[in-house]
Amino acid sequence: MQETHVSEKGQVVIPADLREKYGIKKGTTVKFFEKDGEIRLVAMTKALIRKNCGVLGTKGKLLKLLADEKKAERAI
Repeated sequence: MQETHVSEKGQVVIPADLREKYGIKKGTTVKFFEKDGEIRLVAMTKALIRKNCGVLGTKGKLLKLLADEKKAERAI
């Protein structure tokens, strides 16, 4: 288990080895979820999207929607 501190602005640094392991780079979108009294961070990487492609049986529609959303975020 690794440890970091929360800044005045509520920011935390994800350790470099975890960023590398999970493909988290500058601009990667992360989502936060609460479950069982914990806060979970999920990096929305291409690898995660590919891994879960087809799970919902949307025949690629969800993947296209996610790709379009990421493209729109980058434009901001």
